Amino acid sequence: MRINKFIAGAGVSGRREADRLITEGRVKVNGKLVSEPGLDVDEFNDAVYVDGVRIDPVRREVYIMLNKPKGCITSVKDDKGRKTVMDYVECGKRVFPVGRLDYDSEGLVILTNDGDLAYNLTASKNNVPKSYIVKAEGKVKEEDLKKLRSGIALDGVLTKPAKVTLISFENGISRLEMTITEGRNRQIRRMFAALGLNVVFLKRSEIAGVRLGGLARGAWRYLTPKEVKKLKESF
Repeated sequence: MRINKFIAGAGVSGRREADRLITEGRVKVNGKLVSEPGLDVDEFNDAVYVDGVRIDPVRREVYIMLNKPKGCITSVKDDKGRKTVMDYVECGKRVFPVGRLDYDSEGLVILTNDGDLAYNLTASKNNVPKSYIVKAEGKVKEEDLKKLRSGIALDGVLTKPAKVTLISFENGISRLEMTITEGRNRQIRRMFAALGLNVVFLKRSEIAGVRLGGLARGAWRYLTPKEVKKLKESF
């Protein structure tokens, strides 16, 4: 088994994060430092350590939904001392967040120890849909909606086609629902900014058909088997 899959299977991180742990020199196998992410390990006989702690790939898979509030980051820890999503979840298992939701945004975050699910939900090739409620200053015009739907150039590369609906315009604020299938850094905010529009509120409401619903800000719950099935059928 590849070392990154082994680490992901232990619930330490997703596969991409596991590669970073290896390149940072934080992984050892049988007492030797690992420098190659493509290394194969014997899951039954090799001793694998991350940050000096031996990890075991045998574990029960856990799937959690969190309504992330503003003012925390989507990470296991933060070297700047900011709150993370882990400050809101106490499940007795080592889990990690899937994908990103920026510091100033709120809404649905999935946490799990299932590395394969995390990898597939965030892989660009799988086009997993994620829906958001967006509030922007000013009136979003039809021509703006067309541009958002067809793609906005970010760092010289067009975003993938999006679904965008203007729900209302009140007190100088446009309220929209938007669905995208990729997850570039601060993507929605940057797409609106490219059109001269300032996003003042951003909330993720759904991932792959799994809806946040009425879960309170900062609260979490386990996903139902039906919801886990939806996530796994989305790629």
